Amino acid sequence: MVTQNTGILALLLCCASLPALAAQAEERPDGQSVDSQTVKLLAVQTVYVDELRGADGREQIRDMLIGSLQRRGLFVVTEDESKADAFLRGSAEDLMYSEYYAERGGLNVRGATSRSERESGESNFGSASFGIGETESSSRRERRHEALAAIRLVLKSGEVIWSTTQESPGEKFKGSSLAVADKVVEELASAYRRARALRAGDR
Repeated sequence: MVTQNTGILALLLCCASLPALAAQAEERPDGQSVDSQTVKLLAVQTVYVDELRGADGREQIRDMLIGSLQRRGLFVVTEDESKADAFLRGSAEDLMYSEYYAERGGLNVRGATSRSERESGESNFGSASFGIGETESSSRRERRHEALAAIRLVLKSGEVIWSTTQESPGEKFKGSSLAVADKVVEELASAYRRARALRAGDR
Protein backbone atom coordinates (compact mmCIF):
# COMPACT_ATOMS: atom_id res chain seq x y z
CA MET A 1 0.00 0.00 0.00
CA VAL A 2 2.82 2.41 0.79
CA THR A 3 4.45 1.70 -2.57
CA GLN A 4 1.17 2.34 -4.40
CA ASN A 5 0.60 5.64 -2.60
CA THR A 6 4.15 6.72 -3.33
CA GLY A 7 3.67 5.99 -7.02
CA ILE A 8 0.42 7.99 -7.17
CA LEU A 9 2.07 10.94 -5.39
CA ALA A 10 4.99 10.91 -7.83
CA LEU A 11 2.57 10.85 -10.76
CA LEU A 12 0.62 13.81 -9.39
CA LEU A 13 3.82 15.82 -8.87
CA CYS A 14 4.94 15.06 -12.41
CA CYS A 15 1.60 16.18 -13.88
CA ALA A 16 1.69 19.38 -11.82
CA SER A 17 5.13 20.28 -13.14
CA LEU A 18 4.26 19.83 -16.83
CA PRO A 19 2.77 23.33 -17.36
CA ALA A 20 5.84 24.97 -15.80
CA LEU A 21 8.18 22.95 -17.99
CA ALA A 22 6.18 23.86 -21.08
CA ALA A 23 6.37 27.53 -20.17
CA GLN A 24 10.13 27.36 -19.69
CA ALA A 25 10.84 25.67 -23.03
CA GLU A 26 8.62 26.77 -25.88
CA GLU A 27 8.87 24.21 -28.66
CA ARG A 28 9.91 25.25 -32.15
CA PRO A 29 8.86 23.49 -35.38
CA ASP A 30 12.34 21.92 -35.59
CA GLY A 31 11.90 20.34 -32.16
CA GLN A 32 14.31 22.67 -30.35
CA SER A 33 13.25 25.10 -27.67
CA VAL A 34 13.70 28.87 -27.80
CA ASP A 35 15.84 28.67 -24.67
CA SER A 36 18.15 26.08 -26.18
CA GLN A 37 18.58 28.32 -29.23
CA THR A 38 19.39 31.29 -27.01
CA VAL A 39 21.98 29.44 -24.94
CA LYS A 40 23.94 28.69 -28.12
CA LEU A 41 24.91 32.38 -28.17
CA LEU A 42 27.37 31.63 -25.37
CA ALA A 43 29.41 29.38 -27.69
CA VAL A 44 29.94 32.24 -30.16
CA GLN A 45 33.19 34.14 -29.70
CA THR A 46 34.08 35.50 -33.15
CA VAL A 47 31.59 37.09 -35.55
CA TYR A 48 31.83 38.10 -39.19
CA VAL A 49 29.38 40.77 -40.40
CA ASP A 50 28.41 39.73 -43.91
CA GLU A 51 27.54 42.05 -46.76
CA LEU A 52 23.93 43.15 -46.31
CA ARG A 53 21.29 43.03 -49.00
CA GLY A 54 18.96 45.93 -49.67
CA ALA A 55 18.88 49.40 -51.13
CA ASP A 56 20.90 52.55 -50.48
CA GLY A 57 22.74 52.82 -47.20
CA ARG A 58 23.29 49.12 -46.53
CA GLU A 59 27.08 49.46 -46.61
CA GLN A 60 27.00 52.26 -44.05
CA ILE A 61 24.67 50.28 -41.76
CA ARG A 62 27.08 47.33 -41.97
CA ASP A 63 29.93 49.60 -40.85
CA MET A 64 27.77 50.91 -38.01
CA LEU A 65 26.98 47.34 -36.92
CA ILE A 66 30.67 46.51 -36.76
CA GLY A 67 31.40 49.63 -34.72
CA SER A 68 28.51 49.01 -32.34
CA LEU A 69 29.55 45.37 -31.81
CA GLN A 70 33.08 46.43 -30.97
CA ARG A 71 31.86 49.01 -28.47
CA ARG A 72 29.71 46.39 -26.75
CA GLY A 73 32.53 43.86 -26.61
CA LEU A 74 30.18 40.87 -26.86
CA PHE A 75 32.21 39.16 -29.58
CA VAL A 76 35.45 39.54 -31.47
CA VAL A 77 34.60 41.01 -34.88
CA THR A 78 36.71 39.60 -37.72
CA GLU A 79 37.08 40.45 -41.41
CA ASP A 80 38.16 36.87 -42.14
CA GLU A 81 35.12 34.64 -42.68
CA SER A 82 37.14 31.47 -42.06
CA LYS A 83 37.89 32.56 -38.48
CA ALA A 84 34.27 33.30 -37.52
CA ASP A 85 32.13 31.13 -35.27
CA ALA A 86 28.97 32.81 -36.57
CA PHE A 87 27.81 35.33 -39.15
CA LEU A 88 25.54 38.35 -39.00
CA ARG A 89 23.49 38.41 -42.18
CA GLY A 90 20.39 40.14 -43.45
CA SER A 91 19.19 43.23 -45.27
CA ALA A 92 19.12 46.95 -44.55
CA GLU A 93 18.42 50.29 -46.15
CA ASP A 94 18.57 53.97 -45.30
CA LEU A 95 15.62 55.86 -46.74
CA MET A 96 15.83 59.55 -47.59
CA TYR A 97 12.63 61.52 -47.99
CA SER A 98 11.12 64.96 -47.51
CA GLU A 99 8.04 65.96 -45.56
CA TYR A 100 6.05 68.99 -46.69
CA TYR A 101 3.97 71.17 -44.40
CA ALA A 102 1.61 73.89 -45.68
CA GLU A 103 -0.53 76.27 -43.67
CA ARG A 104 -2.99 78.85 -44.88
CA GLY A 105 -5.01 81.24 -42.74
CA GLY A 106 -7.03 84.36 -43.43
CA LEU A 107 -9.71 86.73 -42.19
CA ASN A 108 -12.18 88.29 -44.64
CA VAL A 109 -15.21 90.37 -43.62
CA ARG A 110 -17.43 92.14 -46.10
CA GLY A 111 -20.59 94.18 -45.46
CA ALA A 112 -22.96 96.54 -47.29
CA THR A 113 -26.14 98.48 -46.55
CA SER A 114 -28.39 100.81 -48.52
CA ARG A 115 -31.44 103.00 -47.85
CA SER A 116 -33.91 104.68 -50.12
CA GLU A 117 -36.76 107.04 -49.10
CA ARG A 118 -39.23 109.01 -51.17
CA GLU A 119 -41.40 111.56 -49.46
CA SER A 120 -43.31 114.61 -50.83
CA GLY A 121 -41.57 114.48 -54.13
CA GLU A 122 -38.15 114.30 -52.61
CA SER A 123 -35.85 111.28 -52.78
CA ASN A 124 -33.16 110.37 -50.28
CA PHE A 125 -30.60 107.64 -50.88
CA GLY A 126 -27.91 106.29 -48.58
CA SER A 127 -25.43 103.43 -48.70
CA ALA A 128 -22.54 102.11 -46.66
CA SER A 129 -20.00 99.34 -47.09
CA PHE A 130 -16.94 98.07 -45.28
CA GLY A 131 -14.47 95.25 -45.67
CA ILE A 132 -11.48 93.66 -43.94
CA GLY A 133 -9.22 91.21 -45.68
CA GLU A 134 -6.03 89.44 -44.60
CA THR A 135 -4.57 86.13 -45.86
CA GLU A 136 -1.41 84.39 -44.77
CA SER A 137 0.17 81.20 -46.08
CA SER A 138 3.36 79.39 -45.24
CA SER A 139 5.05 76.16 -46.23
CA ARG A 140 8.18 74.30 -45.22
CA ARG A 141 10.00 71.15 -46.17
CA GLU A 142 11.94 68.92 -43.79
CA ARG A 143 14.44 66.38 -45.01
CA ARG A 144 14.43 63.13 -43.04
CA HIS A 145 16.15 59.76 -42.87
CA GLU A 146 14.72 56.44 -41.78
CA ALA A 147 16.77 53.24 -41.57
CA LEU A 148 15.52 49.66 -41.43
CA ALA A 149 17.39 46.41 -40.81
CA ALA A 150 16.47 42.72 -40.59
CA ILE A 151 19.45 40.85 -39.12
CA ARG A 152 20.08 37.23 -38.09
CA LEU A 153 22.96 35.39 -36.42
CA VAL A 154 23.88 32.19 -38.24
CA LEU A 155 26.22 29.43 -37.09
CA LYS A 156 28.68 27.75 -39.47
CA SER A 157 26.26 24.83 -39.67
CA GLY A 158 23.67 27.19 -41.16
CA GLU A 159 21.50 27.21 -38.05
CA VAL A 160 19.88 30.55 -37.23
CA ILE A 161 20.08 31.06 -33.46
CA TRP A 162 18.91 34.69 -33.25
CA SER A 163 17.16 37.30 -35.39
CA THR A 164 15.64 40.76 -35.10
CA THR A 165 14.01 43.47 -37.19
CA GLN A 166 14.61 47.09 -36.22
CA GLU A 167 13.86 50.53 -37.60
CA SER A 168 14.76 54.05 -36.64
CA PRO A 169 12.26 56.93 -36.54
CA GLY A 170 12.55 59.63 -39.18
CA GLU A 171 15.40 61.92 -38.19
CA LYS A 172 16.05 65.51 -39.22
CA PHE A 173 19.75 64.84 -39.41
CA LYS A 174 21.92 61.97 -40.62
CA GLY A 175 21.83 59.56 -37.71
CA SER A 176 19.38 56.85 -38.66
CA SER A 177 22.01 54.30 -39.72
CA LEU A 178 23.71 54.55 -36.34
CA ALA A 179 20.38 54.44 -34.50
CA VAL A 180 19.19 51.24 -36.20
CA ALA A 181 22.62 49.58 -35.81
CA ASP A 182 22.62 50.33 -32.08
CA LYS A 183 19.10 48.90 -31.77
CA VAL A 184 20.15 45.65 -33.46
CA VAL A 185 23.19 45.23 -31.21
CA GLU A 186 21.23 46.16 -28.08
CA GLU A 187 18.70 43.43 -28.94
CA LEU A 188 21.56 40.97 -29.43
CA ALA A 189 23.12 41.99 -26.11
CA SER A 190 19.77 41.45 -24.40
CA ALA A 191 19.55 37.94 -25.86
CA TYR A 192 23.13 37.25 -24.70
CA ARG A 193 22.27 38.33 -21.15
CA ARG A 194 19.26 36.03 -21.22
CA ALA A 195 21.48 33.17 -22.38
CA ARG A 196 23.84 33.73 -19.45
CA ALA A 197 20.91 33.79 -17.03
CA LEU A 198 19.57 30.52 -18.44
CA ARG A 199 22.99 28.90 -18.17
CA ALA A 200 23.36 30.08 -14.57
CA GLY A 201 19.90 28.72 -13.75
CA ASP A 202 20.90 25.26 -14.96
CA ARG A 203 23.81 25.04 -12.53
